[in-house]
Amino acid sequence: MKIGIISGSVRQGRNSAHVARWVESSAKDLGLDGVEFEVVPLAEYHLPVFDAPVSPMANTEPFQDPAVASWSRKMASFDAYILVTPEYNHSVPGAMKNAIDWLGREIYGKPIAFVSYGADAGVRATEHWRQIVANFEMVAIRSTVALGLFTDFDQNGIAPQARRAGELAGAVNSLVATTRRWQTAA
Repeated sequence: MKIGIISGSVRQGRNSAHVARWVESSAKDLGLDGVEFEVVPLAEYHLPVFDAPVSPMANTEPFQDPAVASWSRKMASFDAYILVTPEYNHSVPGAMKNAIDWLGREIYGKPIAFVSYGADAGVRATEHWRQIVANFEMVAIRSTVALGLFTDFDQNGIAPQARRAGELAGAVNSLVATTRRWQTAA
């Protein structure tokens, strides 16, 4: 099983890079048999603003834009996802929403978990993501990790409170169990 950890910000000096590495390291430390984790930095894809003439769900042709084609292939290669999302202006980051708009079949019906962060721990972004991924009939894991900028970060990056490790373990274990059930049913 391959789980993509999507670092969902493209801002300069973004915290999502630190959070994604913490998620990856902590998830690997769980020692789950047959489970691979890979960080996918959205900032490396340089996706154009979504302007396709048809919905990606209806698209039968390969994407012409090389960045979009690369993003599509990468996302299709995973069985499940952990989306590391900041909260921008009480919602999801525009660049990540744009990246999801380029997808369809690649993510359809797959499980997804959320690790959010922000001044109010990013919980509004996670709730908005739940509405967005429902369009793809993705299975949104109930357990989340919500990191506060004033309580889980320091001048060096992420410094999660001790309880966050257990929260992440719960979310990852739930994601893996759900993905195994999904794979068995498929």
